[in-house]
Amino acid sequence: MSSTRSRILETARRLITEQGPRASMADVARAAGISRQAVYLHFASRASLLVAVVRDMDERDGIRAHCEKALTGEEPVEAFRAFLRVWLRYAAVIHPVASVLLASRRDDPDAAAAWNDRMGELHEGFLLAARRLGTTGRLRPGLVPDVAADLAWAMTSVPVWEQLTTDRGRSADEVEEHLAGAVIAALTGDPPPEPARA
Repeated sequence: MSSTRSRILETARRLITEQGPRASMADVARAAGISRQAVYLHFASRASLLVAVVRDMDERDGIRAHCEKALTGEEPVEAFRAFLRVWLRYAAVIHPVASVLLASRRDDPDAAAAWNDRMGELHEGFLLAARRLGTTGRLRPGLVPDVAADLAWAMTSVPVWEQLTTDRGRSADEVEEHLAGAVIAALTGDPPPEPARA
């Protein structure tokens, strides 16, 4: 990746966190110390810039590789639990940018494009895990993989994570442990594991 492109992405990420996703291409150019034309040489539109910002965050943290590795575990329920833990840890990392995009997506098509791009890929991971649970007979009776994926995806969404950590003051570790257990219990019908005692 060129140094100019990297600078644009880093600057855009900072501006999104500080100002919201409405930061313009001109704002990014000014903050990065380059011309608007230079920004447009790398990104054809504001939407493509916002999508690139969130994809760059994913690539830097290797979230896709971590999720894929988690899903390769031999036992499907434990593989899904590992996947949930990877995602919930990453929710803490992306929360500042994700919450801004989420709050703006209803009236900002560019923010919606960036949000939908990344959440769509995440949902694919949930669907793979749910299908594996289904084919191995681990989904609770009456629950099909498509619905199971939707439920798990929604139950571990950034707004839910934010409510539990920011609004209710739970630690990220506590949310990860209990939310992963709740999702597994909801999908499989198995009781959640007993919490570790100090």
